[in-house]
This record gives sequence, structure tokens and C-alpha cells, in this order.
Amino acid sequence: MQQIGKIVLLISAMPILAAKVMAAELLMVEQQGCYYCLEWKDQLGHIYSKTPEGKFAPLKTIDITDIDKISGLQRDVIFTPTFVLMENNKELGRLEGYSSEDFFWELLEVILEKETEYTAPTEIKTID
Repeated sequence: MQQIGKIVLLISAMPILAAKVMAAELLMVEQQGCYYCLEWKDQLGHIYSKTPEGKFAPLKTIDITDIDKISGLQRDVIFTPTFVLMENNKELGRLEGYSSEDFFWELLEVILEKETEYTAPTEIKTID
């Protein structure tokens, strides 16, 4: 009988625990005709979700005209693309613009490691 009470207590606490744990999300703010938005999508859009960063902070895209629907931003979004790292409806950091793949990954990794529990995987180098 004691075990049934423990199981009921555990099950009843699960919604509370789930409500407190919200994963990070990378919000991409874009607009129609944005050349650099298209560049990002062409170069990285198809692989982002497969990367460690993409698995940790899944991508959500939103048009800049709908930005008022997002709460928790620290300041207005002016440029596109703007990538905003969000967690628990709170902005943790942002990248404004897109210039290159290397620049994007480097800055995203810095923000993720500084503001979340994310740890970048270490590279394994082989010797021929």
C-alpha cells in the first residue's frame, strides 16, 4: 500500500516538474525578401536541426511582422535575420544578422555555453 502512495505522489508531481523545465529555443526572426535570411536557410537551414546546437535549442522561425506575439524580448528586433535564444519566455541572448557559417556557429556556441547548460562537443582529431 505504501508503494501505491509513492507512485500516486510521483505521478501527481510530474506536471509540476514538467512545467518548470522548458527547453531553450532559437527564434529566427525573418522577413520577406531578406537576402541574408535566404542565405542562412540555404547554407544552414537544412542541417541546423541535426547539429548538437540544433538539438539543444530547436529553431522556430517567425516573421518580423509577428514579433509582437513574442513576450520576453529584451529589446526590439530591427534587423533580419535576428536569432534570439529564448528559454522560459525570456531572452538569453541574440545574434543580429548573418555573415557566414563560421561566424554564426562560433557566436551561437558562445551564447549557448554562457547562458544555458549547453556544452559544446569536443572535436576528435585522427592522425593518419
